[in-house]
Amino acid sequence: MDADANVRAVLEVFAAIEQRDTARFLAHTHPEVSICWPPSLPWNDGLPGRPDKDGHYARSWLEVWAPLQPTAAERQMHPEVIAAADDRVVVRWRQRGRSPAGLCFDGQVLGLYEVRQGRLARAQMFYFDTDAVKRFLADAQDQGPPSRPSRPPAAGR
Repeated sequence: MDADANVRAVLEVFAAIEQRDTARFLAHTHPEVSICWPPSLPWNDGLPGRPDKDGHYARSWLEVWAPLQPTAAERQMHPEVIAAADDRVVVRWRQRGRSPAGLCFDGQVLGLYEVRQGRLARAQMFYFDTDAVKRFLADAQDQGPPSRPSRPPAAGR
């Protein structure tokens, strides 16, 4: 396939992820797709339900981020194609999230994507600041949902 067709395939995957469209995602990914994340981040190297390289079922990217992306604004990745040649596409995109308590995250990621037979076959992500991602996730987990103010007792009770 040509570079333009490969770019279209990769951008279809981004659209599927933003829209949480599993059927569209599967239609544009190779059956043997490999997704590689920085090892310091708290999700596995694969897809939901697939064990990591050590056979453990860690949380997937979607399991970590779905609760932190309650609206389309947080799910919007704004993919920007940086380069495309032969079977490789490089895209810079945004990772966004908002904790239940309102803590926000907006970081950049560079992804290297390989397309085989017109479908995404391999993705490797390079976060610009993995420490910031880990801090956000830890803080979001520690904060939990926002507390509700207690109601004052009714008069005469």
